[in-house]
Amino acid sequence: MLSAKSLFQEILDHDESFRLFCSIAAGGEAQGGWENGRIAALVPEIERALAPRIARHGADEDKHGRIFDALLRKRGLEPVEVPPDTDYTMLLERGGIGLAHDRLRSDRPLTVGDIVVYLAHSRVTEQRAAEQMALLRKHFADHPDIGRAVKMISQDEDAHLAYCHEELLRLAAAGHGRTIRRTLRECALAEIRVHRDVSLAVTAAMGRLLRWPGAKAAVLAAGIHGVYLYERLGGWRRMVALRMPERRDALGGPAAVSPEAPEAPEFA
Repeated sequence: MLSAKSLFQEILDHDESFRLFCSIAAGGEAQGGWENGRIAALVPEIERALAPRIARHGADEDKHGRIFDALLRKRGLEPVEVPPDTDYTMLLERGGIGLAHDRLRSDRPLTVGDIVVYLAHSRVTEQRAAEQMALLRKHFADHPDIGRAVKMISQDEDAHLAYCHEELLRLAAAGHGRTIRRTLRECALAEIRVHRDVSLAVTAAMGRLLRWPGAKAAVLAAGIHGVYLYERLGGWRRMVALRMPERRDALGGPAAVSPEAPEAPEFA
């Protein structure tokens, strides 16, 4: 029987599929770390109080990338080149979602409007990340090899999502509500398309590595299209709703150090 747990167990048990999974994840997290680091450096003066939280967000993403690299090293594996059609962050950026990398490479300070775009993009993508990590935590929290990593990353993603809710609500109260609603909707509708396309590409790549029969690959592809249809018909709305989180100031403290590997300095 096909299930999320059985599929990921297959990926986990096979060196080449696990190698691809960790390489994709590490690349995306490293990209997110760079983006947040640049945004923190370019925050406009009126929003300077937000800079340490953005920097903390970036530090967490960098840490996640190092965790995935460490999981590869534990298996004696090296990262592989990420196929372009599986690169979620790059495809979002190419689709005009979030702040363009050319903008982030400049030294010109961002505007408050740019911060709204950044937070809306983060709110949508962190929803996806939090849901995916919650699923892995449900099934693999006690796994001897990846359990601690899964729990730490899941906790971080929940904190990132809480931070986005709180900051967007603050900016909405300051008069940016209409822009926030429009930007969230645009980001969500674009993200669900990219997520569908990347999911299909990753599933196809995993199928080749794991030699899945055509029928199994077809069922998985149909499931991905079904999820997209659900999200396009209204499921996307969960990605744009805003509510004050129970955990306030979720990124107010220093980044946690990963317990995943004994070589602590690499995760400091």
